Amino acid sequence: MRSSPRGVAFLYGPFSIILISDGAFVRQPELRSLSAARGSIFAEEKNVRFVIRNTGHDYHGRSTGAGALSVWMHHLKDTEIIDWDDGQYVGKALKLGAGVQGFEAIEVARREGLTIVTGECPTIGLAGAYTQGGGHSALSSIFGLAADNALSFDVVTPSGELIIASSSENQDLYWALSGGGGGVFGVVVSMVVRAHPDAKVSGARFAVAIPSNQSELLYDVVDAFHAALPDIVDAGVMVIYFFGPGFFQVAALTAYGKKREETEQILAPFSSSLAGLGIELEVAYTEFSSYADHYDHYWGPLPSGNIQVGTDLFGGRLLPRKVLPDFAPTTRKLVELGVVFIGVGLNVSPFGKNNVNAVLPQWQDSIVQVSLTLPWDFEAPFEEMVALQDRITNEVQPVIEAATPGAGAYMNEADFRQSDWQETLFGENYPELLRIKNNLDPEGLLYAVAGVGIL
Repeated sequence: MRSSPRGVAFLYGPFSIILISDGAFVRQPELRSLSAARGSIFAEEKNVRFVIRNTGHDYHGRSTGAGALSVWMHHLKDTEIIDWDDGQYVGKALKLGAGVQGFEAIEVARREGLTIVTGECPTIGLAGAYTQGGGHSALSSIFGLAADNALSFDVVTPSGELIIASSSENQDLYWALSGGGGGVFGVVVSMVVRAHPDAKVSGARFAVAIPSNQSELLYDVVDAFHAALPDIVDAGVMVIYFFGPGFFQVAALTAYGKKREETEQILAPFSSSLAGLGIELEVAYTEFSSYADHYDHYWGPLPSGNIQVGTDLFGGRLLPRKVLPDFAPTTRKLVELGVVFIGVGLNVSPFGKNNVNAVLPQWQDSIVQVSLTLPWDFEAPFEEMVALQDRITNEVQPVIEAATPGAGAYMNEADFRQSDWQETLFGENYPELLRIKNNLDPEGLLYAVAGVGIL
């Protein structure tokens, strides 16, 4: 742990950076220019942790650090549609400042007849831990994870040098930033990502209410959906679904480039299975001429969207495709524990092959990114919420981990107290990521909870 001075205030360039007092943040900087990122030089000289914050959408608290110098990336909002040709990808791309959020990128792309891989929550900053941590999207079954779409990064290193990291220069850093975790390798001030042609997008949502005294029926519904899921995602569809005591629902299904009739056909086997259980599935289907309109319908209204951030306690795990047929007993145990299971069903196996980026390799074999949640109560005593998180760590996580040995977890939506986080979040990539971290930041200036090289 780096020592931190008490009661230090300083200026860097034309504005104040931060005040550190009694080991707590009092003020954060607003990074509006590249020169501010070079405040890392000051932090290095004064032996102060340096923490990078974008939007703060971080269940691990990687944008916080007691007694640290913090830099806020939110105001780097420049965007530019460019032509890209690096021998591996030829086409349109979007260059965006580190503060650009999902809803802003979607709108910039829409105006040019394009679409961008972004998170389901529209206010997430794209260039931070979202892309640097992998980043799943409603478009992931057709275009891959966010990290699979990253073409280059403009980065200020811990030594204060501005460099470009891409597949052709500073390749190690490019590899690490593309899925190896945010906040520890350098300050990303801008990023270039692939821009894909816009297209019609169909979608669906539905809910199945199940009486609380018919838990076996709930399990049958979940099992039927899991049986249908491989064919759904293999059709290029991404689907977000929830279940818990007394309910099952699909909140959003995204079928890029498909008509409504095609989506109806994709869901037909599941609908037929429910009919066999005596359930008539009532589905609200949609078809929009652009991805932006589809996105606004399911995750809007933009810009703030409908996802409530910071209202749940999280655990998480990747669910391998090969485990899905035998997952029924685990489904039952999780429901009995009272958690809400949030599943992101997707197929990213065509992307990120041959270790082209630092995304956890287990994504290749996974069919669901699972979040397991219990509700945070802002009115309850804090000790009760700590006890509830203890349940996630000590009761809930062991159940799904026992069913998915070696599967790993999505670093952005996992238990922040994961004991073996190096293996679970980074897998076989960790030794190489640690080598890159130590080469770029031998003094351990850049700090992030559960980040590479952080003890």
